[in-house]
Amino acid sequence: MPLIEGQPLRILHAVRAPVGGIFRHIMDLANGQADRGHHVGIIADSLTGGERAEAALKEIAPRLKLGVHRLAIRREPFPTDVLVWAHFMRLIKRLKPDVLHGHGAKAGAFIRLKSRSKETIRVYTPHGGSLHYPLNTLKGMLYSRLERALMNSTDLFLFESAFARDTYQRTIGVPSGLVRCVFNGVTADEFDPVVTADDATDVVYVGEFRHIKGADLLIDAAARLRADGKPVTLTLAGDGEELDHLKAQIARLGLGEAVRFIGHVKARYGFSKGRLLVVPSRGDSMPYVVIEAAAAGIPMVAANVGGIPEIFAEHTDALFAPNIVGAMADAIETALEDPEAAMARARSLRERIFLHFSQKAMVEGVLAGYRDAFADR
Repeated sequence: MPLIEGQPLRILHAVRAPVGGIFRHIMDLANGQADRGHHVGIIADSLTGGERAEAALKEIAPRLKLGVHRLAIRREPFPTDVLVWAHFMRLIKRLKPDVLHGHGAKAGAFIRLKSRSKETIRVYTPHGGSLHYPLNTLKGMLYSRLERALMNSTDLFLFESAFARDTYQRTIGVPSGLVRCVFNGVTADEFDPVVTADDATDVVYVGEFRHIKGADLLIDAAARLRADGKPVTLTLAGDGEELDHLKAQIARLGLGEAVRFIGHVKARYGFSKGRLLVVPSRGDSMPYVVIEAAAAGIPMVAANVGGIPEIFAEHTDALFAPNIVGAMADAIETALEDPEAAMARARSLRERIFLHFSQKAMVEGVLAGYRDAFADR
């Protein structure tokens, strides 16, 4: 096995959509692995990501000895999936990776459909994905059955939170392969403080505009606070499939003067545009935006979902019940009325992130998982 022999590993990461936290995770992981002398490649969907993904992949490409490969990978099951899988297999045959690391349900399925090999380990990081669908829905039943069918074709599960691990084992089963939890991590420069902008609003949201991320719930909470005589203002930093819906909601609630959109921006720039970051997610696993904000010392309140409590640890007073607009509004009001307490909590949380959520720890944890999987073979 290459790690034992002192030779670099050949690592091929695969992901469907090169967007959001999952893409950030892969880019940080690929960079960290390349820094350690490993030969890394990335397979990603060509239908999503737009110019941002194209630019990011173009920037990292010179460092990836196994290259960047874009394929048309649709989100839902589709007849052309057979052709995509065949293309995967041709790439694998040509690149001869030691590690096939699938991220998310679709890419994870493609790499685990490869037959077992003594030379290659198949690694899967779910990143939430199919685990977010309730089991009493048609999609939930379908995806859980697919996950169960592929479960024991996996040499190593790498979960980014204990929540994701426990959810998988509760809804899918206990795998026969190795299971490890490795937290997402941030780089050293992300611990630099963020200066609040002169035009900062009371509250800021940074992230994708998707139903599961809950930006609509935050808009409702802002409307409730204003109706109660607390004239909060809100900045929404991001883009996504729900943009038009959110704009219509703001118009319907008469919040045009109180809410602004600033588009997709770098997270740290987004943080500067508000005095309090709110993470209103309906569901999440280990969101980067929470780790990034905590590293920068940003005052923050968040929904008590997924792996978010694992980030906050003892700071449970900053968490509110998910999907309940009134609970979110109360948490926002409390934080805005006592900014010193919110800032003290932010300083303490920053120290926790420094100790447990660094990019270095993440990369080393993933590589240790690979080592254990090879040894287990």
